Order: sequence, then structure tokens, then C-alpha cells
Amino acid sequence: MEESKVRGSCLCGKVSYEIRDHFGIFQYCHCSRCRKFTGSAFAANLLVPPTAFQWLGGESYVGRYILEEAKHFATGFCKVCGSSLPWLAQSGKTVVIPAGTLDQDPHFKPMQNIHFASRAVWYLHPGLLPEYDELPAKK
Repeated sequence: MEESKVRGSCLCGKVSYEIRDHFGIFQYCHCSRCRKFTGSAFAANLLVPPTAFQWLGGESYVGRYILEEAKHFATGFCKVCGSSLPWLAQSGKTVVIPAGTLDQDPHFKPMQNIHFASRAVWYLHPGLLPEYDELPAKK
């Protein structure tokens, strides 16, 4: 069986990585920590074992923030452009991949929402909102 590989990078392109073979879990996390880190309603993350992850370039540009009181949570980011980047969970057993940093289709779709009870009070399901292919015209 041929090995599957998917690459990702930050906004400025200084940092790149690859995940291979086992893409694990793909989920949306609605916890307050993920909302703070992403600045969004939820984080879209793939969870992979460390053996399936490799930095391809720019690892020296990767910053890390560890929230001491958290059991699993930490963050990774590009020191140049500020983009979210993969981070090793504090357990050391999982690499969390921000799905928005993928450069290719992982051919794997989200399978669950977690911490949904703590979702933002202003959250609306995207399917309830109007959809535009581009920025809508001013009214």
C-alpha cells in the first residue's frame, strides 16, 4: 500500500511540515482555549501520532506556548507571521495539526465536535447563514 502524505505551512511560508499515513482524528474543538488561540468559534484540528509528523523546514521559526494548568493544551505558531502551527500535546502522545494550515486536501473530513457545551454564546451553525462565493456587494 502506498504511503499517503499531506503537507502544510504557515502564511509566510517560512515553516513547512508533512503528515503521513495515519491522519487519526479530525475534529472541531469549541473549548474556550481553542477559541482564544484561533480567534474563531472553534479550532479545526487533526490529531496524529508523533511518528506521522515531520517538520520539513523552518522549525527554528516555530514558537510554543504551554498553558501550565492544562492537561493537554499547548500552542504552536510561526514567530514571523503568527500563523497557528502544529504542536505536540503535553502528553507527548499526539501532534495537533491546525487544519487551516494544510496545503493539500487530506481526503479526510471532520468527524466530531468536542466541548460543544462550552461553544461561544454567539455561535450559529454555518448552514444557517447566507453563503457567498466571494465578498458580497455592499448594500
